[in-house]
Amino acid sequence: MLDAAEMLDAIEDTVFNGSYYYGIHVDSELISPGEEFTDEAGASGNLADFLTGIRNNAMDGEGSNPRADVDSPPSAFNFDAMLPGRVFTMEGEQYRYLEDMGNGNHMIIRNEAIRYVSWEEQNDELVSWYAGLDDEVKAMVRPVNVPAPESVPDVADGAVQWNPDYGLRFLPSNFNEAALGAVVNDVTTIASTGSGRAFALSLADVVRLSGPEQGFQNHAGRVGARSSFWWLRTPATLDLAWNVRQRQMGQLIPSPVTDFPGTGGVRPALIINQ
Repeated sequence: MLDAAEMLDAIEDTVFNGSYYYGIHVDSELISPGEEFTDEAGASGNLADFLTGIRNNAMDGEGSNPRADVDSPPSAFNFDAMLPGRVFTMEGEQYRYLEDMGNGNHMIIRNEAIRYVSWEEQNDELVSWYAGLDDEVKAMVRPVNVPAPESVPDVADGAVQWNPDYGLRFLPSNFNEAALGAVVNDVTTIASTGSGRAFALSLADVVRLSGPEQGFQNHAGRVGARSSFWWLRTPATLDLAWNVRQRQMGQLIPSPVTDFPGTGGVRPALIINQ
């Protein structure tokens, strides 16, 4: 490898005038992730961090976090360094990192939906799932402002218009209060009082968290792990509720609230503090 160095004016004036080239010798090795390169022990700090990031499947400034498939305690993670969309496994549950909410607060969601759960049953399942979490995880969970099930604002499928620039049913083009009403303001926030709990994302949450550099960057990224669909908390009309479909690859579509197929169900979300 051959590269050129740029001479400063002072060097050209006082030392010599010309061009300076230097060579880099590249010596490659093929190793498995659990092995070390021959001279790795003497690597500089930056190179050591780079190699750690590769082994941890975290090359975007978050090399200190465990690999996605390595089950780890909360203390092993640096959530401030995670990027939206990152998958990680904590105390037996695999999650997807959605966003940094500031002040040490982070929104995460279970990576795979809990299957065979209808929209009508999802609140009971959220309570049951949360009760089974590890105590160290529950100690991190924040209380949230979420409407009671009977008070969640709805929106009819036909009222929503879709932005063609993002593909089929990915992001609405008319997501404003004048066009769709209160549903656009149903955004999950941290409550000042109360106990930690799991919750289902709203239509407004999913819209806010979808797009480039967001928790759900594209259609495929919105589908639950192992191709699972998942309910939102937002109802539509005529006994329908909004969900992220797996067969339609992440599109937002209403379905009958009594549906409970094995292809998906409820996908619990949490806001944690570290």
